[in-house]
Amino acid sequence: MSALEKGAELPPLQVRLTRADLVRYAGAALDHNPIHWNERFAKEVGLPDVIAHGMLTMGVAGRVVTEARVGTLVSYSARFTRPVVVPDDDKGALVELSAKVGAVLDNGDLRIDITARFDGRTVLGKAIAIVRP
Repeated sequence: MSALEKGAELPPLQVRLTRADLVRYAGAALDHNPIHWNERFAKEVGLPDVIAHGMLTMGVAGRVVTEARVGTLVSYSARFTRPVVVPDDDKGALVELSAKVGAVLDNGDLRIDITARFDGRTVLGKAIAIVRP
């Protein structure tokens, strides 16, 4: 099956996020919310531990499309459904990514449906990229 046909799967991708990644992202995005670096604070507000920034998770998930090099990314959207909990260790959190062509649009663009999982559970809902081949 060609990468340009409905149902074609893109190569899967696995990305690890560590606390160091969270610090770098916080600096770049100017998002210093303590839920992303302070374990005590995160637990006080009801989280299990420090969590990755939603936009970092979304950006990492988009890599499954851009690294497949099927075309130019025209748009990308997603809903945040579950946090990625990042432990304080050297391994970090493993985010598993998959994607497939959900539709070929009338103008020839591709709708790519992305699945992002952490700890066996989906962390993004309705993650959709539009790609122009």
